[in-house]
Order: sequence, then C-alpha cells, then structure tokens
Amino acid sequence: MSVGHTAVTPQVGTDSQVSADSQVDVEQTGPCGDDDCGIREVLDRIGDRWTVLVVVELSKGVRRFRELQRAIPGISQRMLTLTTRRLCRDGLVERTAYATIPPQVEYRLTVMGESLAEMISGLADWSRDHKDAIAVSRRQWDADRG
Repeated sequence: MSVGHTAVTPQVGTDSQVSADSQVDVEQTGPCGDDDCGIREVLDRIGDRWTVLVVVELSKGVRRFRELQRAIPGISQRMLTLTTRRLCRDGLVERTAYATIPPQVEYRLTVMGESLAEMISGLADWSRDHKDAIAVSRRQWDADRG
C-alpha cells in the first residue's frame, strides 16, 4: 500500500459495501502530489526576511561576514549569523574560517546554492516584468472594495 492510502478503495459501480470498521481510501495530495518533495522546508528557508538577500549577495561572489552585513541594509549581526548558519546547515552556503587575528570568515554559495540563486534570479526577473501590472491590479482591487 502506498503512503497516504489506508485501505482498499471500493470500486465504483459495484455492490460492495464498506463496513463501519473499514477505512475508505483517502488520497492525501499536496503541491507535489502524494510524495514529500520538501517544498515546505524550502519555503520556510527562502521565505524569511533575509535568506534571499544573502543568497543574492553571495551570487556575486565570495564575501566576508562584514561585507555581507554592509551589503544588506538593515540586517543585524545576529540575524546575519543565524541566516548564514541555516544556509550552511542546508548545504547552500560554505563557510571558511581562517586562523587569523581577528578571525576572518568567508562565505560562498555551494553548487546547490548557485542553483537556488538562479531560481531567485528568475523570480526577480518575473517580479520586475510584472511589477507595474501588479500595482495596477492592487489599486483596482482597493478601489472596488474601498
């Protein structure tokens, strides 16, 4: 029996009856069908306030911690630390620490991180292409309901 199936489904058009004790087949589908494609985890990661900005900045090349912080307006040291740790944990960013005084740390996208950066770039292009149409649609929506 496949994941998401709990019992045999009675065939349509037959006289078979389902007893109160038996379970009916309930198909559990999501954005990926009936498998766990990981979309929720990916959206959790890229849907936060800072991840996309960090990935975009790292798509331009290797960056030191302070370079990243200066390039992303409004991000605190704590949030940048948390974001880069999460990206490293997910295998999207590689962190290299050098034994210098003060310590020097560099971040770069992994191959997987570069593939995410390409998707983000496509989303940015789509956003740029549709920005005006979305603004018009929002104004119309607000006018019709306001």
